[in-house]
Amino acid sequence: QGENLLYCFEAAPTQPALTQVTQCRTEGSTRGLAAVPRLALDVMACEVLRVLQLTDTALVPVPFLVPRKSIQDFHEDLFPDCAGMLPATSAQAWWAGDSQQVRRVSLHPARRPTETFTSPVITGTQLQAADTGPASTDTNADADRSGSGYSSPSSLASPSSAATSLSASTGPSSGFASSPSQKSLQSILGPSSRFRHAQGRVLHRDTHLTNLRGLSLTTPGECDGFCANHQRVALPLLSAGGQIAVLELSKPGRLPDVAMPTIQNGTAVADLSWDPFDPRRLAVAGEDAKIRLWRIPEGGLRETLQEPEAVLRGHTEKIYSICFHPVASDLLVSSSYDMTVRIWELSASREALCLRGHTDQIFSLAWSPDGKKLATVSKDTRLRLYEPRRSPQPQQEGPGPEGGRGARLVWVCGGDYLLVSGFDSRSERRILLYRAQALPEGPLSVVGLDVAPSTLLPFYDEDTSVVFLTGKGDTRVFLYEVTPEPPYFLECNSFTSNEPHKGFIFLPKTACEVREVEFA
Repeated sequence: QGENLLYCFEAAPTQPALTQVTQCRTEGSTRGLAAVPRLALDVMACEVLRVLQLTDTALVPVPFLVPRKSIQDFHEDLFPDCAGMLPATSAQAWWAGDSQQVRRVSLHPARRPTETFTSPVITGTQLQAADTGPASTDTNADADRSGSGYSSPSSLASPSSAATSLSASTGPSSGFASSPSQKSLQSILGPSSRFRHAQGRVLHRDTHLTNLRGLSLTTPGECDGFCANHQRVALPLLSAGGQIAVLELSKPGRLPDVAMPTIQNGTAVADLSWDPFDPRRLAVAGEDAKIRLWRIPEGGLRETLQEPEAVLRGHTEKIYSICFHPVASDLLVSSSYDMTVRIWELSASREALCLRGHTDQIFSLAWSPDGKKLATVSKDTRLRLYEPRRSPQPQQEGPGPEGGRGARLVWVCGGDYLLVSGFDSRSERRILLYRAQALPEGPLSVVGLDVAPSTLLPFYDEDTSVVFLTGKGDTRVFLYEVTPEPPYFLECNSFTSNEPHKGFIFLPKTACEVREVEFA
């Protein structure tokens, strides 16, 4: 209620139990919803469901149609027989044990049933027979009605026996709280997230940086598309020579139409990352297998930068991705098409270690929060866990996502678990949760989300244990709370933007407006 999005899911008894089919944005906010009975559907137009939406001023029908080439024929696969309108048994027969079911009828327009049923009119004299006096008429009428719902016909003679029968049939607590249907509903729905009502909203335009021109939207799938720290953002540009724009977050607004100073990287950008401990140092991986370190002047770029602070050479083929160490300064890790992962010591501009063991493209790598371990996921559908200070060979291996279209990983739950986003063999996007100590055992939980071409980029907030997932070209951001015990993933409100995003980056927590309970 109060929303203008209508989600349609398909439910199945096997995993994934819920698969989103569509989402529909309605014109007005919903005040109430009702589904029209199947006998009222326009079956010849392949209408499988019709929802009536109540808004502040109108009742709006929302039909769901399955596209079919021929709408002259009746499609039996879409419209199996449904329950008819005639009761299967009477009240007295039901009490006596009759359990017949309502007869099913065809939805075919030529074979529609014509019989109807009208319930008998209840006269007022029957209710007044049990009255004890004129003052308590309404009370006893209600008692009789409530009794008739729970007790056997014989107990309806007196209100006292009806009350006894009611308490006997429902137990000591109130009838509705402990009814079997309530219990099963709670067990089906299971636990819910504390953050399920988290709301994403776009801040006022005054805070936006607008009039961005000539952005490069062709960065590899392993790259987030751009990078940000609490002071500035770095955006790859389309122009020749691998140019990078550096914009100050403290100066929002419309950018000038004239050319702005940039970093001249000298080769196309494959990935880029800010140093977490030095907000002025930017590492840029190029398609020429080199990593360049750039230092941004205090206050931002005022002139074009052409000379990097250092160049790291060692990879023999194009680099996929780079990542700074979360704990130690001057440590950077990179992965490349030469199927190696290399760790660099920036203070000496040298390669410190080369990790081996990969047999195919490396999709993603991530340091554990304590900086002791490094996890990778690659196209050979394997997850690998390294302890670089102990060995250049993987300490553990386990099965990763089946699909070879791309994958990402992030450490969750204090570094005890690994969350991997990837694809299954049918190109459905899914998220998988592994115990970091037991990768060979496979995933603890797998959740299918939707079918889309881009890899889901996971961003994990360790304070709330909420993971945000979205892909380049998506409009929807999925939110899940991740827990170390079943069911592992608790769904929260998703956030939908008006236009598809080309990249998605989270700022450090120090940027949050905590007075407004903003946590990301």
